[in-house]
Parts: sequence; structure tokens; C-alpha cells
Amino acid sequence: MKRQPIRLGELAEKLGGRAVEGDADFLVQGVASLEEGGPADLGFVRSARFAAGLDEARVGAVIAPPDVVVGDRPAIRSPTPSLDFARAAGWVFAQEEPGPGVHPSATVDPEAELDATASVGPGVVVAAGAKIGPRSVLHGNVTLGADVRVGEDCVLHSGVIVRDGSVIGDRVILQSGSVIGADGFGYEFNERGEFEKVPQVGNVVLEDDVEIGANATVDRARLGTTRIGRGTKIDNLVQIGHNCVVGAHSIIVAQSGLAGSTTLGERVIVMAQSGASNRVSIGDGSFLGGRAGVVEDLPPGSRVWGYPARSERTWHRATAWFYRLPELARRLRAVERRLGIERSSPKGGNEASPKGGNEASPKGGRT
Repeated sequence: MKRQPIRLGELAEKLGGRAVEGDADFLVQGVASLEEGGPADLGFVRSARFAAGLDEARVGAVIAPPDVVVGDRPAIRSPTPSLDFARAAGWVFAQEEPGPGVHPSATVDPEAELDATASVGPGVVVAAGAKIGPRSVLHGNVTLGADVRVGEDCVLHSGVIVRDGSVIGDRVILQSGSVIGADGFGYEFNERGEFEKVPQVGNVVLEDDVEIGANATVDRARLGTTRIGRGTKIDNLVQIGHNCVVGAHSIIVAQSGLAGSTTLGERVIVMAQSGASNRVSIGDGSFLGGRAGVVEDLPPGSRVWGYPARSERTWHRATAWFYRLPELARRLRAVERRLGIERSSPKGGNEASPKGGNEASPKGGRT
């Protein structure tokens, strides 16, 4: 990344004409947290709740909401300080991209088509029929299979593999080690009771503005298309099974997985280590809390947690009761002692019964 110092007033203009308090000529040379920043750095305060951190902070300038007191340091006033800080960081630390052209160590099939403005890095392999659009960048050791399509302004980081027939839209980012279009996990038992591989002859389509995290995988369809909708962001170590359809502007967080033929609607949020079983449908605007396991269809706007996934309210109430179990067990034992009921040993024996009997019965005898 290349550091590009910028004056605070210029930065405010780039952020849409934000108001500046104090020295508009303050030179921002870096961005940092309040805890770690120095006098030449820009920090941010999300809300008044976090303003106490400014007392000890050494950052020279901040982005803050209008109602937060920042002391004598210059400030950009913003209703969305976290978003504006993220944009500022992108301008102060610009990503250096290689210029157009093909590295001498790359292997590009003569039947592949590369736009003159595309960049192909060292060790890249581009197979026959592949097409790379304007200004797209393939970093070192990327592999594109036959007939892959890569749109405009894409960035494929080192070690990415895109298998045959996959289609990558415009402005797509593939982080290192991601694999697009590997075979879906499909087998059938044959006459000998052994697994026989089912050919996976479909493809993968990543629509515009998708980002796929490091070491994430999106499997090709058995038939048809596995599709990731426009603007969707998928975190590291996520598995998307064959024939899944993920709607636009959804989020899938680390170590989550979708089994084959799962359908996610638009603007669905799937938190870490969550999953959905085969062929379930999750409606638009739904939220899956961390480690949720969806085993049946969810209507639009669902908010679920736990396994099997339950409504947020039900799950929170059940969790609250779960942590009361030791207390409830003590109370139950106290009641049993008052009633003269013996409790069986954890290692075996009879179930709880009145003294001298077997299982408890209304008359105190055997059942």
C-alpha cells in the first residue's frame, strides 16, 4: 500500500463536503485507532459512548459526530464517522496495483482474450477461451480455467483458482486462496454399494460487486448455476455448496456453510459458524445468529439462533433457563429430600423413587 498524505480540509471535501472544525490544513499522514495513533494520524469516534477514549488519545485529528467534544484537535464532523473513516483510510493508504500487461512467467493460452488494460502477474495460468476485462488485475499464481469470464475492474489476489466456465462480474474481489467452481459434493451408491461420483456439469456466476474471502469456496452446480447475487460479501473460510442461490447484498460470515441447493434471499445476514441444510430457503432480510443451524424454510425477516434454529425470542428465553439448570437441580433435590425420594446414582441404578421402592408411584408402591 502506498501512503498518500492529505490535508484535512481536502479530505472533508472528498467525503462529500463535511464540516471541518479547527485547522483545515492539518496534514493527515496516517490513520489509527485512538489507542495506538500518533500526532500525525487521523482517528474516529463512533458516538458519544466512545468519547472517553479521546482523553488519552494522541491522534492529531478525528472524525466525530457533531455532538461529541474532541478537545482542541481539529475534527471532521460526520453523521457516519465509521463509514467516513473507512473511506478516508482508503485514500490515505491507496492500494498499489501493477500496470497493464502480462508478466513473462505467466502462461496465457493463445485462444484466451485479455483486454489491453488488464494486468496478469507472475505464475498466472489462463486457459483457452478465458476472457479478462478492462483494468482487471490477476496477482501471482492465479489460475483461470477454460472459458472463464472475468469482468471489468476485478481484483483476483494470489492463489485464486477459478474453474472452467465460471463467470465473474464487474468489480469483483477474490481474496487469496479462494476457489470458484470446484466440483460440488455429489455421489451416488452404485450396484456394489460404493460411492460413485456424480458429474458436476454446471457453473458458478458471481454477479457485480461481489467479494469472496480468503480460502472460501463456491462449488459449481451439478446442473445449471450456483449464483452469488450482486453486492454480496462472503467472509474467509465459507463453503457454498452446489446449486446454491444467494441473493443480492447479503453477508455470510466466517466458517459458515450452505449445503447444496440452499436459497438465500436478498440482504440476509449469516453470522459466523452458521449453516443451512440441503434445499432450505431463507427469506429476504433474515438474520442467522452465530452457530445457527437452519433445517427448515424461514420466511422473510426471520431472526433465528441456535440448533435447530429457533426464533430469537425463544432462543434467548431457552438460554436463560439453561443457565438456571444448576439452581433448579438444587431446588429439585431439596424437594425430593423433603418428600423422602431417593435419587439414583449417576453411574446407574434405579430412577428416583420413595425409600424402599422402585419408580415413584402415587401410592408409594411398585409400578
